[in-house]
Amino acid sequence: MDENKIGGGTSVDHSRVKKALALFLVIVSIFFVIKTVNEVKKGELIGSGTTATNLISVTGTGDVSAVPDIATFSLTVTNSNKWATLAQDATTEKMNSVLKVLKDTYKIDDRDIKTTGYDIQPNYDYIQSVCSGIQCRPSSQVLRDYSVSQSITVKVRDTAKAGDIIAAVGQLNVNYLSGLTFSIDNQDALNEQARKKAIDQAKSKAEVLAGDLGVKLVRIVNFSENGNYPIAYDRGMMASAPMVEKVAPEIPKGENKITSNVTITYEIR
Repeated sequence: MDENKIGGGTSVDHSRVKKALALFLVIVSIFFVIKTVNEVKKGELIGSGTTATNLISVTGTGDVSAVPDIATFSLTVTNSNKWATLAQDATTEKMNSVLKVLKDTYKIDDRDIKTTGYDIQPNYDYIQSVCSGIQCRPSSQVLRDYSVSQSITVKVRDTAKAGDIIAAVGQLNVNYLSGLTFSIDNQDALNEQARKKAIDQAKSKAEVLAGDLGVKLVRIVNFSENGNYPIAYDRGMMASAPMVEKVAPEIPKGENKITSNVTITYEIR
């Protein structure tokens, strides 16, 4: 009986040891998995939050020139009358005449004619106070008439006709014509070309500078661009009396120069 008890006790102890060892191995495995994951994460973050202290900055400029293919100008028609509706009718009639010339004679598309303003403005006369003896009539404002104005912007895609169109519109005795500018329809592509030239120049400067200083370019830590885009030709004209003979002004359009200025900052070591 005693030997059986001893034998049974030994078997139970071996079972407990095996279970304890298995549990220990599981715990150790979990520990190493967690540690490995943490080390991987730590490796991914190395250098990502550091701030570069050794820096050099270089600048570059790129220019691209092109002949403008779009001409744009604005005009305003204004009429005044004691009755607002009559002022509106007169303004509408004159503007319709302008639009007819633009569309029928010079084939300007509807998409290239845009209304930029339509205003109805009351005009007043200011009457100062008048005193007679001890009585004074107070100052007052008296409605004189209404002014109605309509403004449009016109885009001319055939720039060779810009002078003829301006002369024709002037014949219609519009009140104000201004803002003749020449631009490039697809300027984004030219902006990209100018930027690339500026970046290439800046990179070349950085390589030369690094060689002169005996340092190595590590990475780009900052980039900025300032675009100096075309300054438009602007000519304002007030329409006065109708011209006896229509003479188209000669309007040279020249070239537009697109300029990009960039600054690149490098970390060095």
